[in-house]
Amino acid sequence: MSNPIRVTVFNEFHHENHYEPARRIYPDGIHAVIAASLKEHSYEVQTATQDQPEHGLTEDVLNGTDVLVWWSHILVDEFSDEVVERIHRRILDGMGLIVLHSGTQSKLFKKLMGTSCAIKWREADEKERIWVLAPNHPIVAGVPEYFELPEEEMYGEFFDVPPPEELVLMSWFQGGEVFRSGITYTRGKGKIFVFRPGHESLPTYYNPHVQRIIANSVGWAAPVAGTPAPAFGNAQPLEPLPQKQA
Repeated sequence: MSNPIRVTVFNEFHHENHYEPARRIYPDGIHAVIAASLKEHSYEVQTATQDQPEHGLTEDVLNGTDVLVWWSHILVDEFSDEVVERIHRRILDGMGLIVLHSGTQSKLFKKLMGTSCAIKWREADEKERIWVLAPNHPIVAGVPEYFELPEEEMYGEFFDVPPPEELVLMSWFQGGEVFRSGITYTRGKGKIFVFRPGHESLPTYYNPHVQRIIANSVGWAAPVAGTPAPAFGNAQPLEPLPQKQA
């Protein structure tokens, strides 16, 4: 029997402690709701929050993490550069990363993308319709052709990121904008999935389709056991080479 996928869910846990609408929806934090839903899929789940030492993302925690699920927003400038470097190295070495909602504005995601990651946005609690564009992709297994969130924060194009490797989901908003709301990247050996929905004062993370997509993406992003490590540096020839003339 294979070992369970080890997941760490990181959340700033600021809004839920300082903003009543967020506290009312997520009294124990966004991370608690996501972690509970992931445990239903037999993942081994722990959580980390920004106010913990080293933001809860110590070397030991990251070395014991197969996939990091990330939610951040208002405290991005206060996040430790040293911890960003630590996470970045683990991703290049094979740890998966799921970036949720405003996590696209984090130091970590901007470092991985090498761009501003800027977006349009609007808080108007408007309907979002999310379309599946890659129906055979494992991230959307069990998800219908489209689903709707009755109230969400709008993110609109242009989204200043490199062209994604895969475009899995696309959002349309009641105000008219569209957004690439489910996209994938690879950095080093690590796989990255960016999933747009999840405003802090709306019950998005209780939605069963949202929960399924996050759970599926964890399975997709987890390192594959037995994958050979790439060799770098000076390499000896596999067959004899002609001798150079003096």
